[in-house]
Amino acid sequence: MTYSFLQHYWWFVVSLLGALLVFLLFVQGANSVARSLGYNDEGRRLVYNSTGRKWEFTFTTLVTFGGAFFASFPLFYSTSFGGAYWLWMIILFTFVLQAVSYEFQNKIGNILGPRTFQFFLTLNGIVGPLLLGGAVATFFEGSNFVVEKGNLIDAGAMTPVISHWGNASHGLDALLNPWVLVFGFAVVFLARILGILYVMNNIDDEDIRSRGSVRLVGAAVPFLVLFVAYLVHLLLKDGYAVNAEGLVYMEPYKYLNNFIAMWYLLILLLIGVVLVLWAIYAEIVKRQSGNSKSIWPAGIGTVLVVLALLLCAGWNNTAYYPSTAALQSSLTLQNSCSSEFTLRTMFYVSLLVPFVLAYIVYCWRAIDKKKLTRNEELHY
Repeated sequence: MTYSFLQHYWWFVVSLLGALLVFLLFVQGANSVARSLGYNDEGRRLVYNSTGRKWEFTFTTLVTFGGAFFASFPLFYSTSFGGAYWLWMIILFTFVLQAVSYEFQNKIGNILGPRTFQFFLTLNGIVGPLLLGGAVATFFEGSNFVVEKGNLIDAGAMTPVISHWGNASHGLDALLNPWVLVFGFAVVFLARILGILYVMNNIDDEDIRSRGSVRLVGAAVPFLVLFVAYLVHLLLKDGYAVNAEGLVYMEPYKYLNNFIAMWYLLILLLIGVVLVLWAIYAEIVKRQSGNSKSIWPAGIGTVLVVLALLLCAGWNNTAYYPSTAALQSSLTLQNSCSSEFTLRTMFYVSLLVPFVLAYIVYCWRAIDKKKLTRNEELHY
């Protein structure tokens, strides 16, 4: 195992965790449309009970994603999480609100009332996917930061930190880029599609299913428009390439060239897109009845698409976290990773991941063994 192999391996692991996180945002997506899926209090509680069984998976994956980045690419962690902290703090705050809302919305003595906490769940369902999608878009669009490694060894440095943000917005400036917003809202509507499909699979209620089919159209149309627009933009834009000496430069059609050079990622992307489209078609046009399972092709397709995009952002001599303030501050797999010893040690630890995934699958199947109905005791 060479150092280069370990760098690429850990970018694959981080990308896979990011792809799984986007799939698990179905919790946020379902919560964002819970008030329209459930036409009364009982219907809404059914939706919240369905997502309430899975929100820990999303939160745990988010934390694991951050932990994997910290261990394998610590310079990214310190630059993005430390510099763009307003962006990440808002994301984490909405996820904390989500956890509190599930716990307290129907507790005796809740002076704020259930609707307040249901509003917090809706807020997390919109803001969480929007900002996470925006953060992913900065892998292609760039962020305003400067890396100065010399500060760590310069005794006279006023601020002995390795990187700093280029302005006082600390990450919120990314939302001024219209393409970041396009991708962010595409993730919002994708989360809604996944959330609606999950609820239709998990809840045995004809009223919710019929409403879900209509809401699915309302989420699918803007998602397709936004995603296709961003994909075309991505393939035609200049990208951040890295030469043999480690210098970053702008290359025309960089990401299109990446997909051509790494044709297997293009195949993953196309398969993923087809699976998502098939899942939407199966519910809207074919109108499956009784036992809807469209969440699974849609989920697998989502993982494949996001995985292909993230690998395209980091592999094939590409700067995965470009700097718009100082081009040579852009982060690459080579200049931002941990030591070879650390990556090698973690490689052996990562061999346990399949066992963890198997346990998650087992727990998921145990939780979903029986579909939710109105006869169930509602906990949330």
